[in-house]
Amino acid sequence: MNQHLEIEFKNILTKEEFQLLVQNFSVKKTDFTYQENHYFDTPQFSLKENESALRIRHKKGNYELTLKQPAKEGLLETNQLLSKEEAHSLLQGSRIPNGDIATLIGEMGIHSDVQFFGTLATNRAEFPYQGGLLVLDHSLYLNTEDFEVEFEVTNTLEGKEIFEKLLKSLQIPIRKTENKVRRFYNAKQKQN
Repeated sequence: MNQHLEIEFKNILTKEEFQLLVQNFSVKKTDFTYQENHYFDTPQFSLKENESALRIRHKKGNYELTLKQPAKEGLLETNQLLSKEEAHSLLQGSRIPNGDIATLIGEMGIHSDVQFFGTLATNRAEFPYQGGLLVLDHSLYLNTEDFEVEFEVTNTLEGKEIFEKLLKSLQIPIRKTENKVRRFYNAKQKQN
């Protein structure tokens, strides 16, 4: 099973703060990569109720199905590569292909009704920073635009200290920030 633990800190940014980080780290336009996250859930938001999320990420011609579930620390990510045909079939309403992710969703008591909810498109730049990975994201979804910085780490305490020190050094306030899928779902529920 292709799984890993994701520990990350994130902060929503204003456009000006985002541009400040881009300038501070000398990030060029060519450093950004375009990706699409296609989100799925049941009409009753059963995955969300299980604090889980399901997406297909389309990046550089590749498709990856990812299930994120809560873990003691961070999130447990289970990944499954899809062919272009499998991804498009799932986006058109087909069942989740057999594999670890279908099994894990079934173990949550969710056996059908998983459907495509929408797409979140992101221009992303990422680079190593003090033992972790610093990520700058500009996202568009459901008539919403947002800017975010993430810091992916392996050590929670060290990572939090480094991340907060970075924000403080640039005079960026620490803001309670939901992850992308929650922001997407909140926008989706407002539309419904």
